[in-house]
Amino acid sequence: MSSTKKSAARTTATEKSFEGFSAEERAAMKDHAQELKASARAGSKAAKAAEAEAAVVAKIAGMRDSDRVMAERLHAIVKENAPDLAPKLWYGMPAYARDGKVVCFFQSAEKFNARYATLGFSDQANLDDGAMWATSYALNELTAAGEARIAELVRKAAG
Repeated sequence: MSSTKKSAARTTATEKSFEGFSAEERAAMKDHAQELKASARAGSKAAKAAEAEAAVVAKIAGMRDSDRVMAERLHAIVKENAPDLAPKLWYGMPAYARDGKVVCFFQSAEKFNARYATLGFSDQANLDDGAMWATSYALNELTAAGEARIAELVRKAAG
């Protein structure tokens, strides 16, 4: 009888501490499912690449002004400094991949109702620097110095 009470108490405590995924997280997972379906469609590699880039450009165009301006500039910086990286959507975010694996991505502030946008790098990025290094950067605006730093990071990540 006591084991039943303990189990019920644990279940109740667990249910109270986990509220489930947020609406933004659920939307990101739905985006990712659609992206996987799109990549599985038949077609030539060049056609899929063109479709993926068009989807990234369309996603950027649909962002609110402050995020859109940064995302457009980041897209240009990545294309200029790491032409080997292929644009693609990743959980509804513009991302850039090598051999299908995401190296870096842009997360708009609006995506998760954050106060800043994020430039993130995955474990596929070659940014290793000793025992510890940054894998994401908060962005409120892009300055000339910020763009130069991003270009340097993107080149290193793609290297």
